[in-house]
Amino acid sequence: MLRSNVGALSSTWIWSWLRTFRRARTASVSWCRSIWRHEAAAEGRAMSRREVLMIGTAPEGKGGVASVVGVYMAHGLPQRFPLRYVSTHREGSRLAKLWCSVSALLRIVFLLLSGRVAVLHAHVSSNASFKRKSVYLALARAFGVSTVFHLHGGAFDKFTDQSASPRLRRWIVHSLQRSTRVVALSDSWVRYLSGVAPGLKVRAIANPVFMPALAEGRADPAEQAGRLIFLGRAEHNKGVFDLLQALQLLREQRPDVRLAIGGDGNLEALRAEVHRLGLDAQVEVLGWVVGEAKLQQLRRAEVFVLPSYSEGLPMSMLEAMAFGKAVVVTPVGGIPEAVQHEQQGLLVQPGQPRELADALLRLLQDDELRLRLGQRARQRVAERFGVERVLGQVADLYRELGVEELRT
Repeated sequence: MLRSNVGALSSTWIWSWLRTFRRARTASVSWCRSIWRHEAAAEGRAMSRREVLMIGTAPEGKGGVASVVGVYMAHGLPQRFPLRYVSTHREGSRLAKLWCSVSALLRIVFLLLSGRVAVLHAHVSSNASFKRKSVYLALARAFGVSTVFHLHGGAFDKFTDQSASPRLRRWIVHSLQRSTRVVALSDSWVRYLSGVAPGLKVRAIANPVFMPALAEGRADPAEQAGRLIFLGRAEHNKGVFDLLQALQLLREQRPDVRLAIGGDGNLEALRAEVHRLGLDAQVEVLGWVVGEAKLQQLRRAEVFVLPSYSEGLPMSMLEAMAFGKAVVVTPVGGIPEAVQHEQQGLLVQPGQPRELADALLRLLQDDELRLRLGQRARQRVAERFGVERVLGQVADLYRELGVEELRT
């Protein structure tokens, strides 16, 4: 009953916002466009140039969306197309989050009223992210702007099929079907979305991955024997507690094994479980790691492990593969499209600590296998997930929607 009421309230909130802005649009559009013309004239801008408005979490924040957007920005997408980015969410206090949301809403409405926006490109995941972005997408449609619903996150199927109320699920399907284009991270997610909302114009565009310069054909000299790395949120869905059980089993045959855990989430519960299992000497809880600190952690590890129950296409796994690391992961979401068993890594079933321990031991004991899988993993990322390839697919999408590239 509580979940039903929450879903009803969420849906009511969405429709209320839409009604409010539809009423406001007619009264304010001429005034705002007049203001914009004066600003554009003062700045010498051409009103004919049509832009992409991209929205999502702050690029300096946490999680896969922030990482993807950071790669887009760092590798020249805003220099290639007229693009501006508006952060609709950021880490911090409730007040900071509220201010970010309100200011983003005002900016988005003003930009839509200006008539400069050709495409609204929204990075969407589940729960509150979907509810916020679905309103922005609906506003863009009300202004005749093309929309891109870019889905991230591995739990969108559970959100749609299990958590959402019937009314909210109808809104999810409506938002997908009314989007001009839908982007998923893998072919498996394309199939899922096509089943949920038939008739979509949906395609797969993977997450882009930066390829670090490495000496090919040999292990990184920074690697430490027996060192594993997990990068992800400290929660059941990521399999981190299964990993601790596997580590307890693994320690019996590899007393030198060490596990570095990088990510946010309930770190106190994680540390408590580490202590309960007697793994204090084997586990290092790093907290959230970014930038150079994350790169150094990847270099030091022999094996990357992420035994998730659900995924989209995890950036942390792709980054580890780009560093030539053999990976132990689960065949969920888009992972099997990046990792084939015994080709680029080892696949284990979720929730199986013994199977996980055996796979980790196999890689730690067999240097030749570990190096071979790591080299193939790096090659796979370069071929399918490299920055230039993925940004080219995004460019094709923008051109389809009528956005012209900038002249250099």
